[in-house]
Amino acid sequence: MEEKDVIKNLNWCYYGIMVFTLIALTVSYYAFFKGLYEPLDPQGELGCIVQYVVIIMALVTIPGGLYIIKFFKPKTLEKYQQLAAIRISTVSSTMPLGIVAYYWMGCYQSMLWVAAIAAIAWYFSKPTLGKLQQEMKPEDPNIPTY
Repeated sequence: MEEKDVIKNLNWCYYGIMVFTLIALTVSYYAFFKGLYEPLDPQGELGCIVQYVVIIMALVTIPGGLYIIKFFKPKTLEKYQQLAAIRISTVSSTMPLGIVAYYWMGCYQSMLWVAAIAAIAWYFSKPTLGKLQQEMKPEDPNIPTY
């Protein structure tokens, strides 16, 4: 497997997440404006629980996903591809969830901000050839770290 093939496969995952998010956005938007459900009260008990779940999920998955490759240090391209796909999926998992929560709570602005933060993290997980080469480069033990 070549580096370009790995990037090509990871781009399928990367843009697949965006398609999934756009589908979640479209369905949520349609359901909200057609009145197919009664929006949650953001200050109610269930609304607070939904907010806590979305926010805690963002606080755990975004930093964890961005750090996963440094933690496991893959030695092969196959392992890198697996870890990078996990990174893309993990980092961006809060994006569709935040959008669905936004509409489920009657356009509650805070959930849109959480989805936007996940979208920014999703952008930083974009697979590129330079990133692959940088992350696969072996560390030199003679270089001091500060």
